[in-house]
Amino acid sequence: MKVLQNTLYVMTPDIYLATAGENVVLKKDGDTLGRYPLHNIQDIVTFAYSGISPKLLERCMEQGIGIAFMTSHGRLISRMQGRSQGNILLRREQYRLCDDTERALAVAKHVITAKIYNEKWTLERYIRQYSERLDTSRLKSVSNTLTAYTKQCTSSANMAHLRGIEGVAQSEYFSVFDDMILNQKESFQFTIRSRRPPLDRVNALLSFMYSVLANDVASALESVGLDAYAGVMHVDRPGRISFALDLLEELRSPLVDRFVLSLINRKVVNSKDFSEESNGAILMNDDARRTVVAKWQERKKETLVHPFLEEKIPWGLVPFVQALLYARFLRGDLDAYPPFMWK
Repeated sequence: MKVLQNTLYVMTPDIYLATAGENVVLKKDGDTLGRYPLHNIQDIVTFAYSGISPKLLERCMEQGIGIAFMTSHGRLISRMQGRSQGNILLRREQYRLCDDTERALAVAKHVITAKIYNEKWTLERYIRQYSERLDTSRLKSVSNTLTAYTKQCTSSANMAHLRGIEGVAQSEYFSVFDDMILNQKESFQFTIRSRRPPLDRVNALLSFMYSVLANDVASALESVGLDAYAGVMHVDRPGRISFALDLLEELRSPLVDRFVLSLINRKVVNSKDFSEESNGAILMNDDARRTVVAKWQERKKETLVHPFLEEKIPWGLVPFVQALLYARFLRGDLDAYPPFMWK
């Protein structure tokens, strides 16, 4: 099994990224703020920087270290990756599947079924753990509705119908998301999912973490030789990691949604960590992003028994395992892609 390596998140403004020997060096105004061994790093994700040295770019590309450039509030600007892993035959098979409507639909059905299943069990966990603090009848009703939608996914005749089921399922799931916010209710109210821009503090956290996880998924796909840009369900667009966004769907609830709820309910973040822009967008401040990213790194080190492999792995390796399983499916080692379904 792959060793879980570190992601270097650069949060401090106006950082220049360079290299010295076998280290990434972070500099600001000529001063060195930190050194990090390249051999321990899988990705560099920078939210604020003033430049990057050509030598560091060369070293990262040689060693397959991904570099992602984000806006200050977490939207992916661009991503760079070094030498391709795997072989061209695997990627050709991936492209053939993307162009085959029937095969692409079959994969999308598995992914969306798993997405809705995982959302259902997020609700069920809260019903079980916090029955005295919740209106369990509301959550149970939505949970039962999501079960019905998972069954409808398998009978979808085309991608448009499947997207329609996903849309109504999301509406149902997020209709009770606010119920799972148990503390800081006045500061963290959720009514509807808003993306660009996020219009409340909960959406700001969700959007930020979905972007962070999308980069992790893209890195995992590229590490096993797959193309993160060749989407099955998300339409291909220049610069968009469409296939990473496809596989992100099944991981949203167990990795990000539960994580965001824990940040709020455990009071890791509070109302002072956010500000409102002139266009109504709610953004996290720099200190809050550092705190959230640090907690995310801790979360990635926690372990679980993978439901398909039945092996104990860190949560941070879940995207890699799913990418590996998809590659095995393309090679014909598996009859179908087994999505991540966490109960």
